[in-house]
Amino acid sequence: MAPREHRPCFGVSVETRAFLFATKQFSQKQNIRKDESPRPTAGDEKITMMTYKDFTNYVKLYPDENGRFGEYGGAFLPPQLVPVFKEIDDAYETICHSAQFISELRRIRKEFQGRPTPVYHAERLSRLLGKSQIYLKREDLNHTGAHKLNHCMGEGLLAKFLGKKKLIAETGAGQHGVALATAAAYFGLECDIYMGDVDIAKQAPNVTRMKILGARVIPASHGLKTLKEAVDAAFMAYLNEYEDAIYCIGSVVGPHPFPKMVRDFQMVVGIEAKEQFVEMTGLLPDVVCACVGGGSNAAGLFTTFYEEPVEIVGVEPMGRGTSIGDNAASITFGKKGVLHGFESLLLQDEKGEPLPVYSIASGLDYPSVGPEHAFLHDVGRVQYTSVTDEEAMEAFFYLSRYEGIIPAIESAHALAYAMRYARENNRGSILVNLSGRGDKDIDYVFDHYGCGEKFFEKK
Repeated sequence: MAPREHRPCFGVSVETRAFLFATKQFSQKQNIRKDESPRPTAGDEKITMMTYKDFTNYVKLYPDENGRFGEYGGAFLPPQLVPVFKEIDDAYETICHSAQFISELRRIRKEFQGRPTPVYHAERLSRLLGKSQIYLKREDLNHTGAHKLNHCMGEGLLAKFLGKKKLIAETGAGQHGVALATAAAYFGLECDIYMGDVDIAKQAPNVTRMKILGARVIPASHGLKTLKEAVDAAFMAYLNEYEDAIYCIGSVVGPHPFPKMVRDFQMVVGIEAKEQFVEMTGLLPDVVCACVGGGSNAAGLFTTFYEEPVEIVGVEPMGRGTSIGDNAASITFGKKGVLHGFESLLLQDEKGEPLPVYSIASGLDYPSVGPEHAFLHDVGRVQYTSVTDEEAMEAFFYLSRYEGIIPAIESAHALAYAMRYARENNRGSILVNLSGRGDKDIDYVFDHYGCGEKFFEKK
């Protein structure tokens, strides 16, 4: 495999990069080393397991020049879009090494987004649960209230470089839609956001925000009328507008180069968090965790910890249970398949068609997952688990009551795992990516759960 060029640390100061270099605990290796412990997959293929020691040069090597993370990823495109996505990849590889581009993005990060976002010790919640200490990377304090603006501003800069006039995107919970509408307003571009009818009703505050920012919110009214259908509609629109528009995919999914680009733009989360946590505690966390739908917030936090002796956990939505249509746990139940132009683990029927999915969190109800997450699952570097709707909602209310922070329901899935960890392990520390705030969810939550009294009465 030909080594990739080094990915830049967007939005990170020279001092921070010097810190990260100085805190390397393991020797540099020219290539990723794999151990001798293969494990079988469902198809009896042999997968070589990898430990943290194997990840020193990971970001240089993955994805490869074809956008592959092992057997996942790639670009499955109609012929007319092949040169379009090649143009996007070439443009990204050009500007991501440009001092002017990097300087401008860092200025935006600091002056417009308000970065760095802090790491916060949830001391009261930790004390309630035991001796394990819970820390939160506060992406809810990033401008627009979630991590999504990290890649949207980068994609907006890329669109300007390419001479595009419009940004097109899908959204589920509305956070990506709001972030992209914000980027469009900042850069003076048109913006079309596709959103399922179900999510438009469920996430009404974010729909209003998108419209105020000047975006057109276009309903996706077919199928289950949720995130997958919004992606379908956005892709169809892009087929007719690719000469003047760019499709700004909202996660580490889609055809190459988007899983790579979105990961790179989101790496600022993990780079900041790693430095902040060590500065606060003098140690690395024992565990880092994040919710996983498509997986952008998780990729952003996880990447800088792959080469460290830290347990990494991605948290999928188990929804109402394990039955088909009751969850969106793509890694837990999925099989290899192709959706929306990329190959990954997919919840699919015997014909390869996507199965219906469900999550209480609109941003997690997607039938597949980013190809990098599928790869990291196969090689064993990241553990993927799940929490139910009820566990997530308990975490939602506990954080609100004990720390004064109302999280997005998506982020509450990661927090629910942290609460489970704290109850089961009376020691150590866990760093949670609090990827978004819960303003968008409060009407839905109040209608269905009131003020959460039942979660406190049962204790």
